[in-house]
Amino acid sequence: MKQHQPTIIVLSRFLFFLFLVVGSKNVNAQLKIKGTVYANNNNNTLFPISGAKIHWLNDNISTITDSDGDFNIPYSKASKKIVISYTDFRNDTILANRPNLGKIILFPEIALEAVVVEERVNPLQRSLFEVQNVVTVDNREMLKAACCNLSESFETNPAVDVNISDAVTGAKQIQMLGLNSPYLLFTQENMPSIRGASQIYGLSFIPGSWIESIQITKGAGSVLNGYESISGQINSELVKPFTDKNLFLNVYANNYARFELNSRYNTEVTNKLATGLYIHGNLRTAKVDENGDNFLDTPLARQINFMNRWQYTDPENGWVGFFNIQYLKDEKQTGELDFVPKEDKFTTNAWGSEVNTSRLDLSSKVGYVFPDLPYQSFGVQMAYTDHDQNSYYGFNTYDIKQRSIYTNAIFNSIIGSTQHKYKTGISYTYDAFNELVNQQIYDRKDNSIGAFFEYTYNNLDKLSLVAGLRIDNHNRLHTFITPRLHIRYTLWDKASIRASAGRGKRNTNIFAENQQLFASSRQINIENNNGNTYGLSPETAWNYGISFTQKLYLWNRTMVLSADFYQTRFTDQVVVDWENPREISFYNLNGNSFANSFQFDFTYEIIQNLSVRATYKNYNVKTHYNNGELEKPLQPEHRFFANLNFETVKQPTGKQWRFDATWHWQGAQRLPNTSSNPLPYQLKAFSPSYSVINAQITRVFSNKFELYLGGENINNYTQSNPIVASNDPFGEYFDSTITYAPILSGIYYIGMRFKI
Repeated sequence: MKQHQPTIIVLSRFLFFLFLVVGSKNVNAQLKIKGTVYANNNNNTLFPISGAKIHWLNDNISTITDSDGDFNIPYSKASKKIVISYTDFRNDTILANRPNLGKIILFPEIALEAVVVEERVNPLQRSLFEVQNVVTVDNREMLKAACCNLSESFETNPAVDVNISDAVTGAKQIQMLGLNSPYLLFTQENMPSIRGASQIYGLSFIPGSWIESIQITKGAGSVLNGYESISGQINSELVKPFTDKNLFLNVYANNYARFELNSRYNTEVTNKLATGLYIHGNLRTAKVDENGDNFLDTPLARQINFMNRWQYTDPENGWVGFFNIQYLKDEKQTGELDFVPKEDKFTTNAWGSEVNTSRLDLSSKVGYVFPDLPYQSFGVQMAYTDHDQNSYYGFNTYDIKQRSIYTNAIFNSIIGSTQHKYKTGISYTYDAFNELVNQQIYDRKDNSIGAFFEYTYNNLDKLSLVAGLRIDNHNRLHTFITPRLHIRYTLWDKASIRASAGRGKRNTNIFAENQQLFASSRQINIENNNGNTYGLSPETAWNYGISFTQKLYLWNRTMVLSADFYQTRFTDQVVVDWENPREISFYNLNGNSFANSFQFDFTYEIIQNLSVRATYKNYNVKTHYNNGELEKPLQPEHRFFANLNFETVKQPTGKQWRFDATWHWQGAQRLPNTSSNPLPYQLKAFSPSYSVINAQITRVFSNKFELYLGGENINNYTQSNPIVASNDPFGEYFDSTITYAPILSGIYYIGMRFKI
């Protein structure tokens, strides 16, 4: 007990200081209430309303909405309700019991044919006023690709990079700022989701049709979500039972015998309580070997995914809550074509692999907004995860069990006025890992408790900033401080510049984060550094970034230009070294390691409803290995992305055509050193550059039914011989991990969506 007293004292003093500082706020200062007004054209299509009048009931304070439907109105002590009015629409009266009223929907007074509202909201939005560099992707953008799970939701989004991890499992990995997904913080409704045991396959555990929107934040994230975010954060918001469709059904099939079913059913139990039942199932049955290496090009797979979601809303008394229960069963089989698990497992008859996962997730969020102080609220987040994976790759065995508990309590209020806001609270995380790596058992428990404080100054005219600080005590990382700072400044009309800096720290899970390496004959080598996890020390990095965004009008149409540069510099890192083709080595950094990322984006509406997006990326990622400083393998220095989207004018009945095409170009990638292999098993130093083209056509027949048809990699570019020594899978040169391009040629799919 004595050794923990200093930590307890530090935490108590820190919390006392936070509440001492915020206790001096002046509640009589000017407050503001904000929201967004939309029109519903009775076809369940929403459009933002510009010029709607907002005024307090029984008060003369008023304002109007801007071109995006947004408004800010000073708080009125004389009334608790605001009235929204717009020509030809029914007035609405809203109880203003919170600082952000969110989405407000007006309905037309007259016949539908007489109401015409032009859509202005882009499905991929980059705000000028958000302090952090955030790109928001709504479900309309995700419908442009066959996004049956989260890993497939980024095909038309240049903010992140999607790569295939290896030639056997087919798992897709997300990269940001030139760094792999472990350096990203994945959250679901701002609670950690894909981490630890689910790091490799977790993106396929979240169905795309369950997602309402995705927020992609570059650079160090908010201290509210923890200390692990280094290169960025990806947060997915699920659909809400109160606002979602009553019934949604999506059916998908492709030419490689992949079949998927997604369904959602929502119902209101009372006027304050609603629930939703969500089911996702997928099946892959075809044995595909297009390149003739006797290995499956895509795994055989089965998955069933079920979630029950509850939403409670009591705006009059200020309460809101969510509760989710989700269960997943996922099975994958891959390897040689004639591999039969019951007969050939752990024999030399045929090389094969199975990955079987069961997972249970429970989560809840409860929030309270003080009715008389709409700028003040309190919330509690809690989550429990039980993850159980059993897997083998040839003769390599990898089983992992993870039990996790997460809690986060947050208090929001102001200091003087709504221009000065703060959030403070405490969080607790517990993880129990049990891993079987061949014959070696790794059993550990991680727990941490932390306190945080985040101050926001918001001045939309000029300067806004978010400054955060948290202190955590971790049983392996000890006591440490995490600072984060984000600044936004308005240079001139519709132009913003942002800067950010922050520190991140994380405990590595070297096996869970690199499971694809078991699908090779490499020997595992851990260079013990007397650290607390696998004998290795934790990772620490600083991230710095600057970005610029300019919105302008060219020929009466909106153009958006943006550019950003980020550098991530590691002070401590666990190096994953592939440079010896006979082994995979893990050791702590002894030298420099950094990742520089530059990105330029261009968006423009060429003609009405025809838009183009283009992005160029440049990466410079280097790490000091045992044999010197080298570029990160399988990381192209240059990338180019272009997307073309066209939609016909939507008819009152909902009929519409939608066309979408995306081009990805990747430059040469450095390949891990294979010069010590026999000549037939040696690879070149760099891969060739290549392109991938995806396209989709959607026919909307009505507001209830639509049909879509599309293709991925329709230019049929594939990596030749993706598996080294595929003819000798039990030999010492077998390696399926050096994958730089698609394995499957053109994937063609058809699907339908039904909603009421």
